[in-house]
Amino acid sequence: MRESFAGVMSVAYKEFLHIVRDRRIMVLVLLLPPLMTLMFGHAFEVTALTGAPISIEDRDGSEASRRFVEFVRPNETFTWKEKPAGDESEPDLLKEKTQASLVIPAGWGKGLKDGEPVALQLFVDGSDTTTGDQIKGALMGAVGDFQMSSRQAMIDGLPAEVFDLAEQMPVAVRKEFVSAMEQWPVETRILYNPRKRFIDYVIPGIIGLILQLLTVTLMACTIARERESGTLSQLMVTSLRRGEIVVGKVLPYLVLSLFLIGMTVAVAYFHFGVLFHQPLILGLICFLFLCCSLGLGLLISAISTTQTQAIQLAVFYLLPVFPLSGAFAPLEQLPASIRVISATFPLTHFCHAFRLVSLHDAGISWIVGDLVFLLVGAGVTCAGAAVLLRRVHD
Repeated sequence: MRESFAGVMSVAYKEFLHIVRDRRIMVLVLLLPPLMTLMFGHAFEVTALTGAPISIEDRDGSEASRRFVEFVRPNETFTWKEKPAGDESEPDLLKEKTQASLVIPAGWGKGLKDGEPVALQLFVDGSDTTTGDQIKGALMGAVGDFQMSSRQAMIDGLPAEVFDLAEQMPVAVRKEFVSAMEQWPVETRILYNPRKRFIDYVIPGIIGLILQLLTVTLMACTIARERESGTLSQLMVTSLRRGEIVVGKVLPYLVLSLFLIGMTVAVAYFHFGVLFHQPLILGLICFLFLCCSLGLGLLISAISTTQTQAIQLAVFYLLPVFPLSGAFAPLEQLPASIRVISATFPLTHFCHAFRLVSLHDAGISWIVGDLVFLLVGAGVTCAGAAVLLRRVHD
């Protein structure tokens, strides 16, 4: 037992020297996690659409259309660009450098008075579906608010005879009429993320992205580096067993990755104010995810003949993981067939478990399946790497 421990530590010490002596890796490891956390954090800190460039063209020129333009101008969702009324041609959004164009058609004000409202015309750039939907939703809300204010102004301007006549109506009818005329209230209570900050939702994806990017790529080069330098054969003929070599290779990167987690969490907590519930359970999730990611990197390294090939295989694996793991968007947005593939990624289970604990304050019973997947994944990948080492050497 003591000899096995000494053998593991000797391999770990050798691997640790490789890391420390490579200044490029040290700079990458020390600077990339906090910089990426700051960059992604600020990118996802605010998701509400603000300042979207949109042109408005008043082809009606009525009092109602002018009041509508004045009403929507203070809306911070849009940056309005008023343009003179033109012909009936379709607006050129690319030339106008806008994402949408709102046209108030001729006869709009008259239609409101006659009880036959004419539809406003909204032209939206559909190349960005998310922004287009947000612009349409915000504009529909602004139109609804203008309609409510116009209705109230119309009621306030009714002659006194109308109110005298209304008082003669049955009380039940009057109450029902008032209820129909007023906007129905909706009482909303935000659970689990009461501050409604997207950064709180996306921070597990940022942590997982940084960890998987560094651990898989760095770990993928370990055995390939030994094979390129010719030291792998020397290492394999020693008295060390394959499992001891694997553990010795993983151990330095595991310690280094735990340090990276500490830096990333510190930036998220102190700079962005992200709160983390149940740190012990979160630590267990991170530890198992690290073991699984390091095992994947080691497995890639074991089947690669050069460091270049190892990095290519690592990138090939990571490319589908980032968009399909639910790191930055809910998995429910993906088709059911794609979600089956997503369930095979460790990052998917890491993000799911981390969010349940950090946002929902869920107990460990809610994430047993994710923990088992990460634990089995770590064991299978590390064992696979040890088997491949034996076969390659033999």
